[in-house]
Amino acid sequence: MTAEIITIGDEILIGQIVDTNSAFIAKELNKIGVSIRQITSVQDEREHLLESFAFAKANADIVIITGGLGPTNDDITKHILCEFTNDALVENAEVLRHITHIFKTYIKRPMLPGNRSQAMVPSKAEVLTNKFGTAPGMWLEKEATIFISMPGVPYEMKGLLENEVIPRIKERFELPYIEHKTLLTYGMGESMIAQRLETFEKNLPKAIKLAYLPSLGSVRLRLSSKGDREEEVSQRMKDQLKQLLPLIEDVFVGFEDEGAFEQVVAQLFVKKGKTLAIAESCTGGALVQRFTQHPGASQYLKGSSVTYATQSKIEVLGIEKATIEKNTVVSEEVALEMATRVRELYKSDIGISTTGNAGPSKGDSDVPVGTVCVAISTARASVAHTFTMGTNRTRVIGKAVNKCLELLQEEILKN
Repeated sequence: MTAEIITIGDEILIGQIVDTNSAFIAKELNKIGVSIRQITSVQDEREHLLESFAFAKANADIVIITGGLGPTNDDITKHILCEFTNDALVENAEVLRHITHIFKTYIKRPMLPGNRSQAMVPSKAEVLTNKFGTAPGMWLEKEATIFISMPGVPYEMKGLLENEVIPRIKERFELPYIEHKTLLTYGMGESMIAQRLETFEKNLPKAIKLAYLPSLGSVRLRLSSKGDREEEVSQRMKDQLKQLLPLIEDVFVGFEDEGAFEQVVAQLFVKKGKTLAIAESCTGGALVQRFTQHPGASQYLKGSSVTYATQSKIEVLGIEKATIEKNTVVSEEVALEMATRVRELYKSDIGISTTGNAGPSKGDSDVPVGTVCVAISTARASVAHTFTMGTNRTRVIGKAVNKCLELLQEEILKN
């Protein structure tokens, strides 16, 4: 079974907002065995919408539409769906009661004609209750194709998809079983991994595919398989994983469904009963943010200091001025003192630091742009490394943070 996703709104096409709806819908549909054939963003314009609906109908079993269901004149999705399906809008009493309840209970102001118009739905549509807003979802059929229309507001769309759309699709269609397994690797480039896996990839069964998903300092390897029987698909996946894992064991750090790389590292800290303190300069808090964006960081993270300016390193962390003057602020010697002092400051088991030149100008050090020093300090020993991360500021910071995570994993696994 195939689906096409159509997101409607000029705000997407001019870059005013990022279309996160499509990614969420695609992921949720894929979980239940629906393959996404195409994702399209279109403007709020009659001819464009009619053209997109016709194309989707000819190529997909299910068409998921988001956007254009608001109370203003530029929200025309319902009208165009009626034209496309040869239908007419009628006022739905249940939707009107729902909208009236929301205005009376939460908004507490008179309902305008535009708000009441949201109770108008195509007469042939099956209404999908939107518990989080005033615009209902709609399920329509045109010949053999299902059209599902939902609001563009992300939390309203997610509620409708999870509570109304997915259950209906699973109930009404026989779906294949799809399984993905994504492996996280760090420290080796895509081309090197591909060369290593050349024979493995050539010998893959037709029913299973391997995809490479590179990012800063890491590559995700995704194995995908689809079939009618869950047992067969799962066994096929297990068989291939047994062959794949030994080939990448030196760069493999975990599976994506176990969490992002920082979550894998965090789990190691908790499991080992160790604590962490962080001192950042060139990464500007990006490393600690990777940890604290997930709940439970207080179990292992004692604290962090973003000592961006040279004087802050001296006054906050107590770095010796002479060390900076002798070696420059971007040096392994300064990185070592930062890691040691932050570990002592927060009384943690492990301290890690970053100091570097992310660019575009050289700042307080004359080292080349892209130079990053990372140090790790424990009561047992301290070690520093110097890396060259390129010249793009965003990439330098991202690669530096990923290298820190890689080094932390190596350090904690020693114990």
